Amino acid sequence: MTGTIADGIRANLGALSPAERKVARTLLAGYPSAVFETVAVIAERASVSTPTVLRFAARMGYQGFPDLQAAVRSELDVRNASPIALYEAAGLGGDHDPTSTAGLLEHSNATFAPALAQTLAEVPPHDFQRAVALLADRKRHITLAGGRFTHLLAQYLGLHLMQLREDVRFLPDRPVERTAALARLTRRDVVVLFDYRRYEDDKTAIAQLTREAAGKTIVFTDPWLSPATAHADVVLPSQVGTTAPYDSLVPTLAVIEVLIAGVINTLGPQAHEQLRHNEEVARRTGMV
Repeated sequence: MTGTIADGIRANLGALSPAERKVARTLLAGYPSAVFETVAVIAERASVSTPTVLRFAARMGYQGFPDLQAAVRSELDVRNASPIALYEAAGLGGDHDPTSTAGLLEHSNATFAPALAQTLAEVPPHDFQRAVALLADRKRHITLAGGRFTHLLAQYLGLHLMQLREDVRFLPDRPVERTAALARLTRRDVVVLFDYRRYEDDKTAIAQLTREAAGKTIVFTDPWLSPATAHADVVLPSQVGTTAPYDSLVPTLAVIEVLIAGVINTLGPQAHEQLRHNEEVARRTGMV
């Protein structure tokens, strides 16, 4: 099974019996915590028999429901892995360092190339098209926010968008300014969030506030999906495999660049005119 366990459940919905489908939807609605309920509780919530819950686990390829729970628990361990855990798991710094100088480039190519190819192949077309449409809609306000490292990606995307259209900004860092910006959200706002494992609670809160204001949220995340995706209109996941004790953002950067190209194509002459105007202002102010 590729992707997350939740992805596998969604992919197999069509192959399940109607009763088993009820179990699947019950688990997905409260994933992952719902998986750790007792079989009896899950059966009651899904309005099915306990044998149906057990048959569902078997249909998904597990030897029993405890086996499914163990798989989800392992997935959560990976999802919540810290840099030090990734460092120790990779055995970096030891006598048999797989990323020694001699083999670093070769090892990196073997890691990054498949991750990049898989990410671009698995970008959901509908979500991608929706992201392009939202970011190219000049009637909407665009606000971007990232995390400890991913704020760099938010800035990369935002700076490109600023050259192509008006009304693009970054969510302020200072509490009073950030609170004021979030309190002003309306249905015309599009909030772009970057949130990767060791997820940050404020990203989920921001996505929820945006939805309550009838705005739209685009979430860039990893294969295990940020909790913020529960409130998102668009989800763009990327692989994060790396040779270092930190998740790689290389595949995400590629998705951003393709997204920028899509926005340019959608805006057409408007993008060209905005770029021309920006260049003229930069020239007159000595910025180029």
